Amino acid sequence: MYNQNTTALMENEKFVLPAMVESEFSSEELAEDMDGLQMSFQRVKIPAGGTIQFELPSDDPENPDYAKMLVGVILHNHATCAYWPEGSEYDDNTAPLCSSVDGKQGIGDPGGACAACALNRFGTDPNGKGKACKNMRILYLLRSGEYMPIQLTLPPTSISPFREFLNQSFAIRRRATFGSVVQIGLKKMNNGTNDYSVATFRRLYDFTGEELAQIRAYADSFKEQVKGIQQQRAAATEELRDDGCDYLAADTLSGETGANFIITPAIDGEREALPA
Repeated sequence: MYNQNTTALMENEKFVLPAMVESEFSSEELAEDMDGLQMSFQRVKIPAGGTIQFELPSDDPENPDYAKMLVGVILHNHATCAYWPEGSEYDDNTAPLCSSVDGKQGIGDPGGACAACALNRFGTDPNGKGKACKNMRILYLLRSGEYMPIQLTLPPTSISPFREFLNQSFAIRRRATFGSVVQIGLKKMNNGTNDYSVATFRRLYDFTGEELAQIRAYADSFKEQVKGIQQQRAAATEELRDDGCDYLAADTLSGETGANFIITPAIDGEREALPA
């Protein structure tokens, strides 16, 4: 089924900010249920093969939701890089040989500064065109009526459209991405051999007044937490490599204000003690 959340704004419904979301349960009750557990962002990727709909996680893993468009607020975005064994690019079941959570410092083999890495050069991909190390972009998209954003990963082919969108819709107007509601779609492209999907972007409208103040407070808090975890991972050694997931501590789920949460590093169950 198609997720109705993504089309709500197309019907001129008001965007529901986190501070406006009502819950029948307190923050303490929610935190108690998740005591000792880790909560992760829902992950969404640009589909392969020219597909023009997103697959979204649902409460039933066997029946995911599908949406032709994603509508929400980009709270934060940042670079990320990953180098997989040849033939396993973007494979969720294959760990990258080297990865970087900020696109600056790689952890693994070869590791080190991404800017100086030989694999971060055009022509090093086995096909002779792109880079062996895949430059990607992580977008944290908060949808209407939700407390936590989804994590959308843009592959190299979608970075240029995103950069142009940022320049035209935000940079030249001197606005941050969290100040507007945007729509993200998909279009089919062909490189002469294969079909592939590319993200499309459109600004729907801007927040103003009290709404802008509320979403700014939420986004600023969120970005600081994300940057903090990136710094922790950049300093990690190869022996303590994590799985690349971003996690939220359950005991800091947002309450009435919707502006407080802490992101903690992923736990590697084969090397580190699991929570009690």
